Amino acid sequence: MTSISRVFGLVRDVVVASLFGASLEYDAYVVAFRIPNFLRRIFGEGGFSQAFVPVLSEYKETRSKEEIQDLLDQTSATLGLSLLVTTIIGVLIAPLLISIFAIGWFLGDEYGKMELASQMLRITFPYLLFISLTAFAGGILNTYRQFAVPAFTPVLLNISLIICAIWLAPQFPDERRIVALAWGVLIAGIVQLFFQFPFLQRLGLFPKPGFKRDPEGTRRIIKLLIPVFFAISITQINLLVDTLIASFLTTGSISWLYYSDRLVEFPLGAFGIAIATVILPSLSSQHAKESIDDYNHILDWALRLLCLIIFPAAVGLVLLVQPILTTIFQNGEFTAFDVQMSGFSLAAYALGLPAFVLIKILASGFFSRQDTRTPVKIAAFAMICNIVINLILVGFLAHAGLALATSLSAYINAALLYKYLKAKHHYESQPGWSLYLLKVAVALVTMAVLLRWLVPEAELWLNWGVMVRVMQLALWILFGAACYFIVLFVLGLRPSQMTEHP
Repeated sequence: MTSISRVFGLVRDVVVASLFGASLEYDAYVVAFRIPNFLRRIFGEGGFSQAFVPVLSEYKETRSKEEIQDLLDQTSATLGLSLLVTTIIGVLIAPLLISIFAIGWFLGDEYGKMELASQMLRITFPYLLFISLTAFAGGILNTYRQFAVPAFTPVLLNISLIICAIWLAPQFPDERRIVALAWGVLIAGIVQLFFQFPFLQRLGLFPKPGFKRDPEGTRRIIKLLIPVFFAISITQINLLVDTLIASFLTTGSISWLYYSDRLVEFPLGAFGIAIATVILPSLSSQHAKESIDDYNHILDWALRLLCLIIFPAAVGLVLLVQPILTTIFQNGEFTAFDVQMSGFSLAAYALGLPAFVLIKILASGFFSRQDTRTPVKIAAFAMICNIVINLILVGFLAHAGLALATSLSAYINAALLYKYLKAKHHYESQPGWSLYLLKVAVALVTMAVLLRWLVPEAELWLNWGVMVRVMQLALWILFGAACYFIVLFVLGLRPSQMTEHP
């Protein structure tokens, strides 16, 4: 279901790129959407769920259904009130937020961009309220192993944005067409929340907001959430720092970074976040039952699956940067120059893809044990590294330097998470890792050499029509995947070993 969501997200980006390109208006929209999206990662599936799901999993294993319902009632009231207050404040101070998060526009007297972004932020900010409550509902469903519905829900956002881009945008004046996307975001938030209601009713766990139902459980969630708040904030601050610095660069830089990030988000969401979402309630349950062997087996399985899928995805993105961008985005307002510029940042982000996924999985090892402090300390150090590397590289590589700094700091973050998981004896790797990594490495090298040797040069892709590009891209992606898995099979790795769930 997550893969379906990412496909719709890709269609959305194709439509938006064709209609708006890498323009002043789209730069303004990216900033206006990124601010509530930043807070969504804290209040929603990024931060709140990582504090909420372990506690709910423990309640599921050790408490009665009445106590679980009390926890949901109290938590929904606390979360809803916090979100409502935050939303009202955000709408009121929208221009101030834009001037902070895109300070380059303010200092450069680009008031047109600021005014447009402020207008859209007032529309998109209430999205935070609805999507965070959607994530709360999704956390309940995930804990009870109802993964499909929360994973499918983002499809509704993509459909809403596609419809608004095609149908609603022409209803606005030309210089304000982009505002239609802001309305699409708000509409999607409302639809996504109500979509999950019937499934909560079917579980018999529909929250009825009320205070003093289970203050003890809610206090535990808040106690866990505070460090997670800082950890997620640090991750999102990295992205906002990129946006802030990019606001000093040439027009289009923010859009190029956004389109690149969206393509990296495809494998990250379809596999990395999906794996992390599935293992968090399982790890939390095993920890509550003190089942150490099963806990290690689940985490080990997730890491092996990561190596199997994300490494070839990263290598493929790097090798097929220009063909992918040309095929998907070069149409209408998105020019060949935009393809080239986006390609630089996409390659830089793709290099960090394994680290981005590792962070998701390794952090679950801490969150499932209700240890939220250690990831915060590590993320804080990685953020400082990211800012320093940003300032070093931006002068040489412009927007691509910002992407590369994000990737390098992600590896620092992932390495430290792994080190501390081992040091705290939260994870003991299973036998056979050396041979497994050797097989993956041989398959990767074989795939990379063949793709580098056989894929047509970028200039040819620019001269082909859309259908030829699509067929060629599909051919080379399938060819690369086939080479990779055939080599693994020859080396003795069987499908049952690749997909065996603990």
